[in-house]
Amino acid sequence: MDELMERETAQRAPVKLNQGALKELPEDVAGPQYDRSALKPGIIHIGLGNFHRAHQAWYLHRLLQQGMAQDWAIIGAGVRPYDAAMREKLLAQDCLTTLIELSPGSVSAEIAGSMIDYLPIEEGNGPLIRTMSDPAIRIVSLTVTEGGYFMDPNTGGLDTAHPDIRRDAENPARPRTVFGAIAAALKARRGAGAGPFTVQSCDNLRGNGTATRQAVVSLARLTDPELADWIDHTCSFPNSMVDCIVPATGPGEIALARELGIEDAAPVTHENYRQWVIEDDFCAGRPDWDKAGAVFTPSVHDYEVMKIRILNAGHQVLANAGEMLSVETIADCMAHPLIAALFRKVQQEEIAPYVAAVPEMNPQDYAELIERRFSNPAIRDTVRRVAFDGSSRHPGFVHPILRDALAAGGPVSGLSLVEALWARMCAGTREDGTVIEANDPNWEALAQAALAARQRPQAWLEQHSIYSGLADNQWFAVEFSRWLGLIWSEGSEAALRVYTGQGQAKGETGR
Repeated sequence: MDELMERETAQRAPVKLNQGALKELPEDVAGPQYDRSALKPGIIHIGLGNFHRAHQAWYLHRLLQQGMAQDWAIIGAGVRPYDAAMREKLLAQDCLTTLIELSPGSVSAEIAGSMIDYLPIEEGNGPLIRTMSDPAIRIVSLTVTEGGYFMDPNTGGLDTAHPDIRRDAENPARPRTVFGAIAAALKARRGAGAGPFTVQSCDNLRGNGTATRQAVVSLARLTDPELADWIDHTCSFPNSMVDCIVPATGPGEIALARELGIEDAAPVTHENYRQWVIEDDFCAGRPDWDKAGAVFTPSVHDYEVMKIRILNAGHQVLANAGEMLSVETIADCMAHPLIAALFRKVQQEEIAPYVAAVPEMNPQDYAELIERRFSNPAIRDTVRRVAFDGSSRHPGFVHPILRDALAAGGPVSGLSLVEALWARMCAGTREDGTVIEANDPNWEALAQAALAARQRPQAWLEQHSIYSGLADNQWFAVEFSRWLGLIWSEGSEAALRVYTGQGQAKGETGR
């Protein structure tokens, strides 16, 4: 009996993920059906986090499952010291990833194997530059977040005054930034006659390919104008739109993987929805991602605007209100009557009017789709994660809508409330008195402005790197000041009730 119990316990023990253990996977967990030892690299991906593994790497994995794209395997890379921790975890499991799909009412898992190596993280990025210089590498893709493109908020061009950009201009052979490393590799390829590669941004950034071209070419021009011209004329920088909700990994996600029978140090959970819309501009070839569900089109911009304005801006509509009211996740925000009412009203009245339809989808239907996706209780996407780096996300996602609405003379009351909620959040305390820990690269400056704005709301709008031009609009300034004053005096819930028509501020009289 004891031996039988021991065998049953051993059978139930999670499989420690690595190449050798693939044959031991639980029956309901699909693994790679391709010979990973036969794969050859064609892509380097820089900034290898959860989103890449659940999205771009998954599309390639699907092609490999069909017996295609054998020479397009991915090598992971990073340019910052903190990337070393992820490298250590993934190399220990042969760069395999457990992808856990969280559908409403069901959970399933598969093992993706499209990544085959992860480069060492070194000062000066020597291993990355050398590997990108290899002619076998034909695509360099990246997810470096919206704030990682060194954009000057006043000009929209490269921020040449940024310390990291100045350092790369002074040390082009030992760069610190991803764009400096790309420029250095392209210089080596040009010198060796190896030809260019495609640089493919996969970040949630309007015109992400255009922004990437600008960063690489502008940085190269600071030290080598001829190289800059060669990059500009020969390399491709396709624009794209990427979409999949991918929460951060914590102890709960690791425990879920174990429940599914896999011991994975870095599993990825994701929703049961993906979209990838790509401009078909690849100077050195590409995988047939369309055969795995991606869309190639010259009209990326329309898809991009719809997604960034309704989904990404929608996230900001929810997150700051949720943080103030101690709501933990985005799904919990959608279950909160006042926050959900804010989301619907802002989407219908102040966002959707400035979004064009795309084939088979209009903005109203897309907003309803996003509402369903955000409401999925299986996705534990935290408000804190979504609210991170508001100093990049608000200017990138919310402010373009504000500018369009103001130019059109449309309502901006809800978007002004969203900005006021962000300003109140950055004061660093929730309405229950708990502390909001630093959650932005510019948190200290934001906190100072937020506290000053309690007495003088314009102090928040005077952050010119964030509100360039908007602070001078009298209508927006008045609406923002009204909402911020109400939030400080009566609370966020009171402001939400007033905006959604479920109450009125103290001192207001009924009509």
